[in-house]
Amino acid sequence: MYRIILFLLLIALAAAGAAWVADQPGEVLFSWDGGRAHVTPLEFVVGFAIAVVAAMMAWSILRALWRLPEKIRKSRHERRHARGRHAITQGLLAIGHGDSSAARLHADVARRHAAADPLTLLLHAQSAQLDGNRHAAREAFQAMAMREDTRLLGLRGLFIEAQRADDVVAAVAIAEEALKTSPSSTWASQAVLGFRCAKADWTGALAILDNNLSSGLIDKETYRRQRGVLLTARALELETVDRDQSRDVVMEAIKLAPTLVPAAVLAAKFQSEAHQIRRAMRLVEAAWLAQPHPDLADAYAHVKLGDSARQRLVRIETLAAKAPGHIEGALAVARAAIDATEFGKAREALGTFIEAPTQRVAMLMAEIERTEHGDSGKARAWTLRAVRALHDPVWTADGYVSERWRPVSPVSGRLDAFQWQMPLSALPSGNGVVEPSAFEQAMLAAAPQRAVPAGHPVDTPPLMAQDLVAQDNAPTGPPLADIAPSPPAAAPPAAPPLFRARAELPAAAEKPAPAIPAVIPIVRAPDDPGVDDGTDGDEFAVSRPPSRGQTGGWLGFLSRMRS
Repeated sequence: MYRIILFLLLIALAAAGAAWVADQPGEVLFSWDGGRAHVTPLEFVVGFAIAVVAAMMAWSILRALWRLPEKIRKSRHERRHARGRHAITQGLLAIGHGDSSAARLHADVARRHAAADPLTLLLHAQSAQLDGNRHAAREAFQAMAMREDTRLLGLRGLFIEAQRADDVVAAVAIAEEALKTSPSSTWASQAVLGFRCAKADWTGALAILDNNLSSGLIDKETYRRQRGVLLTARALELETVDRDQSRDVVMEAIKLAPTLVPAAVLAAKFQSEAHQIRRAMRLVEAAWLAQPHPDLADAYAHVKLGDSARQRLVRIETLAAKAPGHIEGALAVARAAIDATEFGKAREALGTFIEAPTQRVAMLMAEIERTEHGDSGKARAWTLRAVRALHDPVWTADGYVSERWRPVSPVSGRLDAFQWQMPLSALPSGNGVVEPSAFEQAMLAAAPQRAVPAGHPVDTPPLMAQDLVAQDNAPTGPPLADIAPSPPAAAPPAAPPLFRARAELPAAAEKPAPAIPAVIPIVRAPDDPGVDDGTDGDEFAVSRPPSRGQTGGWLGFLSRMRS
């Protein structure tokens, strides 16, 4: 709207100016080389305007001709740069979906058309990494490290390559150089901090931590926690070297991180040695409320030297009551009760966790059975359940399991990474309940064995008929009334004799009758000889040869013909 009004005003002013010039009297005289020209003012103005416009057009044409080669070069450069950018885009996409050959081709195209682009070096380095060409990747990252705009990116790539090559010295040097270049670099500060912690350079690690706070990489709360972790690690190292300095360091650490378990345990130990019992107990209780731990329970139990086992049990029960229902409290009470020979309290403490026991619960139950009753059978059953039971919490970080607490993770170098929890490899896949086997149930259901004094009869429950099983090698005895006698083994049918023995022959008449046993023998397995009773049955008697007497009749005639 305003532009239209301004345009109309300019047209009106131009028209008014032209009318004014046309109304002016007189003429304009041009004289050159003896000639003269007379024009009106209006004609002069119009001619002058035409001359100015013509001059401007001529200047524009000349300027365009002068700049034409530069424009051609610039246009070609823009086209090449556009092709290079397109190749970079396609190459990065190929790297994203893992096509190494396409990424390599696009990297070559980008190098030809956009060699000065920093993304070209990045594409070349990543395509070389995807191909497994470490030498080409290092060369690309070194070229990036020489440029001012890609220096940190190149150092980052060289650091990763040094880690892959297990070159710790080069990795440390590259990380320190990157930290000097940019103190706010997160990866460089974490890497240098991890390396210094790995070398137990706690002073240097504390300096890096202060630099992280000043650079704004961490907040105040994280700084206090991590500083407490580093001071605790330093105090644990100085415990066997300089106990006074270790005590001073750990007391500073417990102020910064009061819930850190190793710091609370060590500080309570020093306070107990200084006869500061109540202060030591408060330190342990504060850490226990945040994370119950067996080391805290042990430190709390022995906070006062010289106490009896029953006094330690009372103290542990007080600590466990501060976190009711927690398994660590139950385990601590059971341990103290076993030491005080209060097996009933130990069983009561572990009663909630017997249905789905952990390894420590099962081992404590085995110790209770062995110590209280001397029942080795139940102790073995609980030990077997411990092998198959759920894993107890341990110090773990990034999948790594350690027997003791560490300030940094050996896998990632992360500070304060260790947590007291169940390792990932031991997490149950189902409901987490390990079903006991039939052997375990039988052993746990059996009554405890007790020694029987000599000379006292042992009460044996009467055997029922269904409980008796015939043994293969049992001696024969009188038959039982409630057991049906088994029939004797049937002898194999003998073949009929070819010739019948005559009753009047003396040999056949003098043949003794087979002995009939007074007791029906028990059936035995075919391969069991049994017990020799001195009596041969018919099936085992040595058969006598038939008599050679004269046989009458036509059968005798036939036999004489065959012989």
